[in-house]
Amino acid sequence: MRKFDWRIAVGVGVIGVLCLLWLLLTGGLIWAALEEAERAAVVTAVGPRALLLIMMWAVSLGVVAVVLQRLIGYFMTAPARLAEEAQVLLGTDVKRQLKPKGSPENQRLTEVINQLVGQREQLRTEMTERVKEASRNTELEKSRLAALMSELTKSVVVCNLDGRILLYNHRARSQFRALSKSPTVAGGLELIGLGRSIYSVLDRKLVTHALENIQHRLQGGAPHPSAQFVTTTQSGQLLRVQMTPVRAVPENIIEPSKPESITEAEAEPGAEVQSGDAQAQSELTGFVLLLENITHDFEADSEKDRVLFGLTEGSRAGLANAQAAVEVLEYPDLETDMRERLLGVIREEIQGLGKRIDELQASSTHNLRSRWPLEDMLGSDLVEAASRRIEAALPLQMVSAEMDTALWLKVESFSLLQALVHLAGRVHEVSGVGEMCLRLGEVDTRATLDLVWSAASMDTQDLLNWDQEQIRVGDETLSLTVHDVVSRHDGAFWFEREESGSRMFFRFLLPMANPQEALAADTFQHSGSRPEYYDFDLFKTSAQGSAFEDCLLSELAYTVFDTETTGLDPAGGDEIIQVGAVRIVNGKLLRQETFEQLVDPKRHIPAITIPIHGITPDMVKGQPDITQVLPALHAFAQDTVLVAHNAAFDMRCLQVKEEATGVVFDQPVMDTLLLSAVIHPQQESHGLEAIAERFNVNVIGRHTALGDALVTAEVFLKLLPLLAEQGILTVGQAREAAQKTYYARLKY
Repeated sequence: MRKFDWRIAVGVGVIGVLCLLWLLLTGGLIWAALEEAERAAVVTAVGPRALLLIMMWAVSLGVVAVVLQRLIGYFMTAPARLAEEAQVLLGTDVKRQLKPKGSPENQRLTEVINQLVGQREQLRTEMTERVKEASRNTELEKSRLAALMSELTKSVVVCNLDGRILLYNHRARSQFRALSKSPTVAGGLELIGLGRSIYSVLDRKLVTHALENIQHRLQGGAPHPSAQFVTTTQSGQLLRVQMTPVRAVPENIIEPSKPESITEAEAEPGAEVQSGDAQAQSELTGFVLLLENITHDFEADSEKDRVLFGLTEGSRAGLANAQAAVEVLEYPDLETDMRERLLGVIREEIQGLGKRIDELQASSTHNLRSRWPLEDMLGSDLVEAASRRIEAALPLQMVSAEMDTALWLKVESFSLLQALVHLAGRVHEVSGVGEMCLRLGEVDTRATLDLVWSAASMDTQDLLNWDQEQIRVGDETLSLTVHDVVSRHDGAFWFEREESGSRMFFRFLLPMANPQEALAADTFQHSGSRPEYYDFDLFKTSAQGSAFEDCLLSELAYTVFDTETTGLDPAGGDEIIQVGAVRIVNGKLLRQETFEQLVDPKRHIPAITIPIHGITPDMVKGQPDITQVLPALHAFAQDTVLVAHNAAFDMRCLQVKEEATGVVFDQPVMDTLLLSAVIHPQQESHGLEAIAERFNVNVIGRHTALGDALVTAEVFLKLLPLLAEQGILTVGQAREAAQKTYYARLKY
């Protein structure tokens, strides 16, 4: 599609007006010099030839237009296109020779640009070789780490503090495939991927609670704090999660000669001096998760409990029968027939008991009991965390009470804190008390945790059954009860009133852990280089905001997608037959995180379109339909900006399926066709092949959904720095500029 050049119209118009003015002026002068008779003769002669004169004037203007077009193309358009192509070479890493066009001066300038580009590429090659040589050891360490991670039997996921995934191993990818609701469509890639949120799988509150515990231990000087919990995913799988922190790098590792700003001698008496390294040691930059699917272990545990229950309860009656038979056999005058019947009873019960024992043994040989993990925690830390949680959730004030600060507990702190918040809320709801306290003590070998309050008068009958209620925290109701939480800890729970009668409390009896020594943070400062597993710059990505319009293009994650269809009229009944997508995170194209799926269109594929996309009816037969594929694509593209080439068509294909699938793609959409027109308005074509040729991008798999998506993604990455050079830095600025182009008028 050739764009109209307004300069030709302006030039022809100006020349036409000047010619007309010149003719009128000349005619006026001649007219003024003629006599009356001569004027009459001129009018008589010129009148019949006026139309011919006008036609000659119009033809002259046409000739002028052709000449102007040639001149503009020769002296103006060719340099403008040369400038755009040179801008591509300057702003990107494209390597290609420009073709000389236009005037001799323009051709000579093209040759000079090619020579400069050649010199730059030679310098880049030399620099690249030096960088490769300098970073060889680092790459070797990366390869070793990758090999180690791939061989781990547990899933490893590394996240920043926003919960964005920065690193994961192959085992994690396989495990997330099992957790996916649609493993046959997306293969779990809608759950895991660089830049994705771990909260699509794990409960945010659980992760936040574990991070708070780790942060508190770091500030207390714990050397290697960790946390663990068990959670249920949306697909019903049971995961055991162990979390360890990734801490900031101490400054003395980067700048060993940097002096401390305050020395102990300069500090005020009694003031605590904490070095920058000690602060860095307690500052979190992210966390590592070790994930283990224990669903089958938990099911096996339930089966083992069933068999054990059958052994104990089912054997009780049999043992009673056998014992009664033995007692009767002791009678000396017992008849022979009765003796035989009693012996038969004993043999039958013994055989039944043996079968039940064999069943239990067979079950226990390949099933291990899965227990909720209990972690060692300082009792005072648990009380402090519970007080903060209660005050944040309820209009209550928690007052301090005497406690043994050296007491260590073995608890699953998240569910225990939820139970305490629930009980405090129920007490406040019934009695209206505004003040409570937590009391920690020790009885024999168990720890006691009391939730204490004072009330003048209160009906305590209902309190006895509160441990059987489902735990409620705010608007959320958990499936757990207080009794379940106590059972997890193999503990006890009861209500009690103090002898004075005005104070009441709920008491938890909890297991204790061995005391741990809390050492100063500077004891564990690194004296050497950083550990190998921290040698990656994985924590520099910033959190993505929800307001995409004001976000910088360089900081966003993108999903580049393409569709193949049965035709070009999605509103008229043409259907999607293939979807392909790939993600861009932190300015990198993630080729290992792709989405490619054939779709059964439930209609005939026109034979005329098959040579274009290469998809035959047999290929889509038995494939998922669009109602299964679009939800998976929506999950894959979550929290990203959509990118497509000629996006108006692809988005129309998705929009016509909103009612059938219930899926709405409401993210901002970037169109590489429009962005190319913004960057290079002088170019004749903005087709995908033409843009790819300009940027020296290899076109592989053209007219396959994934192939086109990959080419579009590479083109988009080339466009980003050129947009930045024009001051187009945000999504809103890019969309506004794109809408001003000629191609934005296209509708489907």
